[in-house]
Amino acid sequence: MAKTAGPSGPAKLSRAEKKAARGVKRQRRRETWGNLRQAFTLTRQNDPRFLPYLVIFGALAAAIVYVIVFVLTGSPYYPIPLALMFGILAAMFVFSRRAQRSMFTQAEGQPGAAGWMLQQQLRGDWRLTQAVAGTTQLDAVHRLVGRPGVVLVGEGAQHRVRGLIAQEKKKVARLSGDTPIYDVIVGTSDGEVRLARLNRYLVKLPTNLSKEQVSALDKRLAALGGGGRNPLPQGPLPPGAKMRNMQRTVRRRS
Repeated sequence: MAKTAGPSGPAKLSRAEKKAARGVKRQRRRETWGNLRQAFTLTRQNDPRFLPYLVIFGALAAAIVYVIVFVLTGSPYYPIPLALMFGILAAMFVFSRRAQRSMFTQAEGQPGAAGWMLQQQLRGDWRLTQAVAGTTQLDAVHRLVGRPGVVLVGEGAQHRVRGLIAQEKKKVARLSGDTPIYDVIVGTSDGEVRLARLNRYLVKLPTNLSKEQVSALDKRLAALGGGGRNPLPQGPLPPGAKMRNMQRTVRRRS
């Protein structure tokens, strides 16, 4: 049984609780290292420049730091720890950037990729409603409400998604008043935004609403519903999955 807090300080954990806490920390560390190993393996398999860049930038950063510290101190030994630290930091930075790039490259063009990206990677104060409109061909429109206003993000075949966005824009305009409504289609064709650049596109939009106005607008637009009427895969379609099977599943659920 845990001891209660006394006047001299906070409550002390029992031996069993400390053991359980250590077990939770170990489990989290194992999961973290497991995720890193998986990311490293996938990036190496899909990005032929990954390992050369990792070695070159890590060694270059270490060499630069070593030379600078050597010139300042005159000692051949003092620079070694700093050089190793900055080399590792540079390698980790390259690892992070190349892994993210590889992830977006693999996901790009797959049904559900834009919705997954908005749910997992979106930066900033946004209110997301996924799949406010869609088709059985797995085209979809997602609605974002944020400081710029309303953003309708489409994914799928451009000639079908344009129609979906136009219909959704009319619905939103009836409730949003003079609030700006932006639209963007995620893809690789002309006039579309690449998946990896979607965050950058959203960040560059101007600020038009206060936080209070964003909350009020989001509540009004909630009356339009959306999300779940035409469910998409929870993330990009896995490699090897059959499009026909996914379309059949969507038709049954919609």
